[in-house]
Amino acid sequence: MADLESLSVLLLWTAIAIYALAFTAYAFDLARRSEESSDAKLREAELVASGRTGIIAAASASSSSSDAASPRVMARIGTSLTVLGFVLHLAATLARGIAAGRVPWANNYEFAMTGTLLIMLVYLLVLTRLDLRFLGTFITGLVVVLLGVSAVSFYVIVTPLMDPLKSVWLVIHVFVASLSTAFFALAFALSVTQLMQSRRARLVAEGAEKIGPRFLATLPTADRLEALAYRFATIGFIFWTFTLIAGAIWAQDAWGRYWGFDVKETWTFIIWVLYAGYIHARATRGWRGNPSAWLSIVGFTAVIFNFTIVNVFFKGLHAYSGL
Repeated sequence: MADLESLSVLLLWTAIAIYALAFTAYAFDLARRSEESSDAKLREAELVASGRTGIIAAASASSSSSDAASPRVMARIGTSLTVLGFVLHLAATLARGIAAGRVPWANNYEFAMTGTLLIMLVYLLVLTRLDLRFLGTFITGLVVVLLGVSAVSFYVIVTPLMDPLKSVWLVIHVFVASLSTAFFALAFALSVTQLMQSRRARLVAEGAEKIGPRFLATLPTADRLEALAYRFATIGFIFWTFTLIAGAIWAQDAWGRYWGFDVKETWTFIIWVLYAGYIHARATRGWRGNPSAWLSIVGFTAVIFNFTIVNVFFKGLHAYSGL
């Protein structure tokens, strides 16, 4: 089994390298989007200068249609590399699980492997329905950082499970938490992009000369980005609610009580409250725009804090980081 464990490490670092190449390809796609935006603006300026203002809208629409129809080569390369990285990432995770003889999410290192794997899985599945390749740089970059830091800082050799972890709830509870994190990550990426797009729209309305990265002109509007972020955050919240309930049932089986305000339990509840507040405020109070985006960002920041700082530096019944 030691050979499988070593193979898992090799596959994981190879996946990280492939994801880094995908990040580069997606970055080139964003640069190309910036060029398209500049070219369209130049064409519009030329039409205005020649007095043919009547055909500006038609020309812009034609240009946008042409750009949408033409394949974005670097984006396609980035997606292909992401798929390859995902296959290697999946193989690394399976090898770790087989070497351990259990599910591969019993400590921080393994949870990072599985969590980032699900982030990539959800992203690739969403691409079959929605063209969110403009998020490719953000998603692959996030996964490279999380996987790289985890591989360097959280790696531990395969060890037997602690007694409280020998439960079917390890399979259910942690997997659903990881899946929830994947949807929160997509919502987070969309919220960051929404803030950038919202700022650009404000600067354009004010007639500012510098309005931010030019590729933003080729992305959906801030309202559309917000709607997508809300959709993914809601799905993630449903899974997180199940995580909270399943954790309480597991706690009853392991320690004889459903809730004990252990630091991990408390932070899981804090995250639930943050996203519940986000969904409630946006759905019933009309709290939209930048405040909505910031709530989404704060929520995901709390998720990462829970996984890193709480798991490593806070002692409690959930001290399963393996470090």
